Amino acid sequence: MRSGTLAALASCTVLLTACGALTSPTSPATKATGPGDFGLVAYQGAAVFGGKQSHFARVSDQGEPIVLNFWAGLCPPCRAEMPGFQKVSTEFSGKILVIGIDVGPFVDLGTHQDATNLYTQLGVHYPLAYAVDSTPLQVYRVQGMPTTVFLSSSGWVVDQETGIVTEEQLRSIIQQKVLAGG
Repeated sequence: MRSGTLAALASCTVLLTACGALTSPTSPATKATGPGDFGLVAYQGAAVFGGKQSHFARVSDQGEPIVLNFWAGLCPPCRAEMPGFQKVSTEFSGKILVIGIDVGPFVDLGTHQDATNLYTQLGVHYPLAYAVDSTPLQVYRVQGMPTTVFLSSSGWVVDQETGIVTEEQLRSIIQQKVLAGG
């Protein structure tokens, strides 16, 4: 009876895990609801955004794979990962877009000035902007800082990571899931 109970529990766990994967925002079959339906203001990279004040749709409609990183100026893990994002952005230039969206004011992790101080101090020069409201936090179901969303060239979410993504992890996800077509 004991092994039967354990087998039943194992089956339920497998089933629940599978169901969770189907509804998870990181499931390859998930497309963000209304990608680009959030406004942004460029810190740098206005040409990529289509102007200083824009919408994410102008970027996502360009048909390039995107690494969308939500960060904040007073977020220690964000600080730790940004130099690796810069290296990978340079390495994959022309193949993917790495874009950082500051959401610090909405998660109580800094002001726009804190964000500017951080990217200036780190020498980050990939396109960065701040969200004009908290909409992207809901659209992409951001659960913590930092959060990185990997979008295919057609706008499908192919992966999502909460927490630090190392340079090696970033490179691997891009090669295996983004450029390889998910």
